[in-house]
Amino acid sequence: MDDEIDQRNYVQSLERGLAVILAFCGQHPRLTLTEIARATGLTRATARRLLLTLQHLGYVRTDGKYHALTPKVLALGNAYLSSVNLGEIAQQELGRVARATGQSSSLVTLDGTDIVFIARVQGSGGVGHLAPGIRLPAHLTAGGHALLAGLAPDELADYLDRAALAPLTPHSTSSAGQLRAKLDQVRARGWAMIDQEVSEGVQSAAAPIRDATGRTAAAIGFSWSMAAVDPAIVRQDFIPLLLDAASRISEQLGAAFSPDGRRRTPGPGRTA
Repeated sequence: MDDEIDQRNYVQSLERGLAVILAFCGQHPRLTLTEIARATGLTRATARRLLLTLQHLGYVRTDGKYHALTPKVLALGNAYLSSVNLGEIAQQELGRVARATGQSSSLVTLDGTDIVFIARVQGSGGVGHLAPGIRLPAHLTAGGHALLAGLAPDELADYLDRAALAPLTPHSTSSAGQLRAKLDQVRARGWAMIDQEVSEGVQSAAAPIRDATGRTAAAIGFSWSMAAVDPAIVRQDFIPLLLDAASRISEQLGAAFSPDGRRRTPGPGRTA
């Protein structure tokens, strides 16, 4: 809370009501009145009135002793998520990556067996001119690998049944075994890197963007000419920038926070 807020315009009952909702979490999905009062610092009488109000509105249910949230609470988060335009919120981070690296940065999503470019910022030394709407085979791209690594086992199996896995260069991934091994590496380090799979002399890297459910919703990445960029600079300077950008976008999609409103601990390859 902003310490400078005019108290005449501050609704304390709203603050307390939200505190009651956030008292519930994965470890404590059902709470008694006493437990809620203790977790929120409210008196039992105040906590009881708030619970009755939330119950009347349909956000809380009770069996007489224990209280729990109802699915209606999801509408609070969905109201935000439905108003979010992923391309718009990613634009600032794409520009930051492009300016810092000099390479063109892109936002991609998975559509069938392809990735689709949904936003792009051209860098001063960037390679290629991939406008939004252009498609590339997911198995040959860093963005595709970042997205495929986030699929559930059955979803990945379905993808492999449908994907042709045709090569474009001598370096291209061309078998399910090769692809699975590369996706294992992506999951272990938290980002993907492609070596000349689409064009010879060009490498690319990408990091997954996660939504509030933890699902990989998109990927942010960039490509560079091997003749123009030192590999050491890519790993030491560019990749941390990429991971930070992915984390910032994910945070705006709700991935940085658990259902109880607390910040999640970053996973492998992610920054806070």
